[in-house]
Amino acid sequence: MQLISPLPLLVALAAPLLAPAAEEKPVSFHKDIVPIFKKSCNGCHHPGKMKGDLDLTTYEAFKKGGKHGPAFKPGDAQGSSVIEEITGEEPSMPKEGDPLTKDEVALIARWIAQGAVDDTPAGAGSLRPAQPPVYPVAPVVSALAWSPDGRWLAVSGYHEVLLHSGDGSNLIARLLGESPRIESVAFSPDGHRLAVAASAPGRFGEIQIWDLTQPTATNALQWARKVATDAVFGISWAPDGRRLAVGGADKSVRVFAAAEGKELLKFDNHSDWVFATAFTTNGARLLSGSRDRAMKLIDAATGQFIDDINKLLEPVQCFARHPRADLVAYGGEMGGTRIYRISDNQGRTAANNDVNLVKELERLPGPVCAVAFSPDGETLAIGGMAPEVRLHAAKDGQRKATLKGHEGAIFALTFHPASNWVATAGFDGSIRIYETDKGELVSRFSSVPVQPPTGQRASAR
Repeated sequence: MQLISPLPLLVALAAPLLAPAAEEKPVSFHKDIVPIFKKSCNGCHHPGKMKGDLDLTTYEAFKKGGKHGPAFKPGDAQGSSVIEEITGEEPSMPKEGDPLTKDEVALIARWIAQGAVDDTPAGAGSLRPAQPPVYPVAPVVSALAWSPDGRWLAVSGYHEVLLHSGDGSNLIARLLGESPRIESVAFSPDGHRLAVAASAPGRFGEIQIWDLTQPTATNALQWARKVATDAVFGISWAPDGRRLAVGGADKSVRVFAAAEGKELLKFDNHSDWVFATAFTTNGARLLSGSRDRAMKLIDAATGQFIDDINKLLEPVQCFARHPRADLVAYGGEMGGTRIYRISDNQGRTAANNDVNLVKELERLPGPVCAVAFSPDGETLAIGGMAPEVRLHAAKDGQRKATLKGHEGAIFALTFHPASNWVATAGFDGSIRIYETDKGELVSRFSSVPVQPPTGQRASAR
């Protein structure tokens, strides 16, 4: 009598039971595949670093593939290049770190075999809150700008820019975006648009352009674009309103078309974070200021490096261009404020002379965090870690007034375009408007609507 092994019989009996169980649980791209990519793949395959021209941060980018063609064929795991890349004794991907586990490889293969369905929820990955934030206390203010006609005052918030009336008496609109941090704001030369440099540090830097032709709570976002993989700073408009420039934590300077956000050039000559940008009065050149201590002059059409305009003395924290001339005032990390001509520096010779230096002002006790020129260019406001703002005559550098009454560091300054007002803001979350001739406080108000938690008294602020 021939004995029959029970194993084939058991497998045959078990197969119909196991197969339906596997089929009953489809693999989710959003829940199962994306976490694998984030853990092991996105470090080399994201918009800022696309090895093999492959981006794995979204389904559409993954589907598009890289320089070798589509990454997968729905329904055909074995014929998909991604499977070939992540399998074998020494898989090609990931290049860095540990290979994917057998379970992870099997999961990706099953997802492709099941049709490679995209189940990413609408709005997934977006950080934009559904409703404007509720503030128990006023946040630190990092950016401030009056519109060219003085009607509006733009103030940074959390995930938003708040548009106040020019005298601070009324909150007109709340411009809610995806980025948690607002790094800088700038009105277009005609005042019809607001440009915002914003970020989720370490994740992306974003530019937002808001249409302000009808400033209401339903302001239209003209466009928003993630332009870098880390924060962007110091947004500025070209004089004709057609281009925008920003610096970045990735050491770059970028220029974009203001109409649709197309990147026009990228400049990579700095060796540290770039905090400030400004076009020259004719828009032909672009100036950038960096933590590497240099202010670099760039051809705004070609991106060609022209020269460092300054002697490298201290990290550049901020700067402001003169409203009428090619002069720039910069604030340094060691407390220095200097005014320079925006010009090439060929006359410095071997002695490294600071030939473009026009005026060096008195030093602050700590880093300079904000500088601003008055509309006529005759007064320079300077703020830093001390709870005060100093007003200096730009021509001779003499201090004209000291604005007191702040409750912390100053991070943002702006002059009213048609009156003798300067607005200050920073650590304590209050906006203060001062009269510049005598340095007297005109008004003070909170940067945001404050709603203390139930049972607590409202802040005196």
